[in-house]
Amino acid sequence: MIPGPAGGLLVALLQGGLLLSLGGQLLLDRATRPRGWILSEPVDPYLPIRGRYVNLALLVPAPEVPIGQSRPWSGERLVLRNEAARVQATLATDATPRSESLPATPQGKRWRLGPSVAYFIPPGVADPSRRPADERLWVEVTLPAQGPPRPIRLGVQRGDGPITPLELR
Repeated sequence: MIPGPAGGLLVALLQGGLLLSLGGQLLLDRATRPRGWILSEPVDPYLPIRGRYVNLALLVPAPEVPIGQSRPWSGERLVLRNEAARVQATLATDATPRSESLPATPQGKRWRLGPSVAYFIPPGVADPSRRPADERLWVEVTLPAQGPPRPIRLGVQRGDGPITPLELR
């Protein structure tokens, strides 16, 4: 152990290096990994301490079930991909590593991905998840090699129109 100010400086440099490496990894993923829009619905996190974020459940169109396979059930795992700027899903196979798939639950024509994601909003911005009945909330995400999608920005779709990104700054 290094005593005095040199030890404190060493710890500060180590923590700064860890923070920069994590930030660098996230920026690299955003620049190199596929990204796309995914339908979302707000979820109340039921936490006593709430920050300035919106907790979003991610919904993907139901994947096609291969011929001869029974209908999937809750707990099935999905593999996500980008197709025409929208996130699509296929059923994971036995050969798919667990780290490259996500748990999902069927809900009619859509599947809800297991982990919800938090989208942090700046102070002074109204809750973007409160939308009129004719609008649907979408989130643009990065699809990392492992783990859940990482939110980039929110958008709104009115009817069958295009997704319009929200300006939340």
